[in-house]
Amino acid sequence: MTKILIVDDDAEIVRLLETFLTGEGFEVVVASDGPSALTATSSMEPDLILLDIVLGSEDGRDVLRELRLISDVPTIFLTGRGLEAERIAGLKMGADDYIVKPFSLGEVSARIESVLRRSGVNVLQHQIDAPNLKFGELHINESTHEVRMGGVLLELTSKEFALLAFLASSPRQVFSREQLLKHVWSSSSEWQNEATVTEHIRRLRSKIEVDPDHPRWIATVRGVGYRFEPDSAAD
Repeated sequence: MTKILIVDDDAEIVRLLETFLTGEGFEVVVASDGPSALTATSSMEPDLILLDIVLGSEDGRDVLRELRLISDVPTIFLTGRGLEAERIAGLKMGADDYIVKPFSLGEVSARIESVLRRSGVNVLQHQIDAPNLKFGELHINESTHEVRMGGVLLELTSKEFALLAFLASSPRQVFSREQLLKHVWSSSSEWQNEATVTEHIRRLRSKIEVDPDHPRWIATVRGVGYRFEPDSAAD
């Protein structure tokens, strides 16, 4: 997993970036000052650093000078200073890019991907690691067949994963048991009992629901079938 070190003493910015980047499939470590940034760089060998220029009484540019004595890790400056002269000075002293606050998360993602590509980090692997179906704390990765709830990897069978991914790919759409047999099992009620679907739904709920008897993610639509609830409590 691609590792990113965030060096910033602004708790709100750190929380925003950490949540976003973790959701994008990165491993994130946080440091709030120069010494801890140097220690983290030595110990974890990050693939990229997001470094705020203003770190309390410290100057992030001085931190970068020290970082360059021990590592050539790609570094992107975060700053509220948008003057061209200051951006040029930062790039000349060894920064790989410059993001001016306030920034959009889309811009952060694009600049990180660009710097990683230029530095030769395997961006494709990061894209494989990133979940492609995200619903709050529930992340489903169809490339790696992994499901995480609140960052915790869940142990699902291949059929449980296929059932969850199929339902989640069409949020709030109701599927009958017969339809699920057809699309998930490539079968039909003529060949396989629809109770198979019911049992797999039960097992899946036992793994992803806090209270399987009152499911939040997979709702039962009486007399019809099941649907995935993306953003509101399921019935």
